Amino acid sequence: MSWKGCSMISINKYIDHTVLKPTCLVSDIEKLCAEAKQYEFVAVCVPPNFVKLAKEKVVGSDVKVATVIGFPFGYSATEAKIAEIILAMVDGADELDVVANISAIKNGDWAAIADEINHIMPIIRSKGKAVKIIIESGVLTDDEIIKCCDIYGIAGIDFLKTSTGYADKGASVEAVQLFRKHLPDAVNIKASGGIRDFATAKQMIDAGATRIGCSAGVAIVTGANTENLKSNY
Repeated sequence: MSWKGCSMISINKYIDHTVLKPTCLVSDIEKLCAEAKQYEFVAVCVPPNFVKLAKEKVVGSDVKVATVIGFPFGYSATEAKIAEIILAMVDGADELDVVANISAIKNGDWAAIADEINHIMPIIRSKGKAVKIIIESGVLTDDEIIKCCDIYGIAGIDFLKTSTGYADKGASVEAVQLFRKHLPDAVNIKASGGIRDFATAKQMIDAGATRIGCSAGVAIVTGANTENLKSNY
């Protein structure tokens, strides 16, 4: 999707409207889904325990339901992630945002990273769902990011995602550009973590992102002041 001609309203087609805070309430999910329908966002991204509710709340719209797996640190066992994935799909998730094992990446255990994605992909694909892999780019070196691009590019994931929003550093233009340089064209990029205004979202899209994960979606499309907006996403 090209940025050219993108207005304050058409940017909605880039946004995964998100709430993942640990204190998330039913009312938060209901509000999130109502806003996603109103502004025609691509998806809502919710905690796993709220997938079923979100699916009910977006019925009759084109809004997809995404959830997180192995969130936020990614070091749970592959078997545990698979169980989460299966349950999320049963509840109606359309997209699975899976946190990579960041510890394995930092230790250079690339066999473990490849083994995990090779076990996960067939399960998700068997149900026709989309997979996004989160690699927490803010804590990785360029070489580690490039290696991830190689492994996940070969695996054929749908999106490589910059951040959970829980590290000290979230999305950056530099990370998105590095992703785009080293990923196959068929793999999209989701920028997330600290994106709270239109200008920052535009920078990420210009750099190559095709999805924006954030809790400030309404503020972004309406140009509202987000100076006081605080969120892990």
